[in-house]
Amino acid sequence: MSVGGILTEIGRERGAQDAKWGAPKNVPNGTGLDGSLLGYSFGELRDMLQSTVDRLAERRESTMAAVLLEEVFEVLAEDDDERVREELIQVAAVAAKWVQIIDERKQAGAA
Repeated sequence: MSVGGILTEIGRERGAQDAKWGAPKNVPNGTGLDGSLLGYSFGELRDMLQSTVDRLAERRESTMAAVLLEEVFEVLAEDDDERVREELIQVAAVAAKWVQIIDERKQAGAA
């Protein structure tokens, strides 16, 4: 599927989310180096995932899961709205690429 088709699906999902939960409100980001998960700061998790993705890439063993998690933790480590937004666009791009890979795999199996 094309990126445009994927974006259409994302738009439908956003509409469904708004229908279920209401329109977006002024909700805090909850990001920044002070945030933590599983006993690690978001910055530590970002650094761990970046190192992991780099190692996997060097060995040609990258996975979409690792790349997506790296991007997510890059978002979580940011506290500036502009940087959070930039990183979220990267998360969306990686997610869209992953959808394309799945769709291509499905098409190859159908051929």
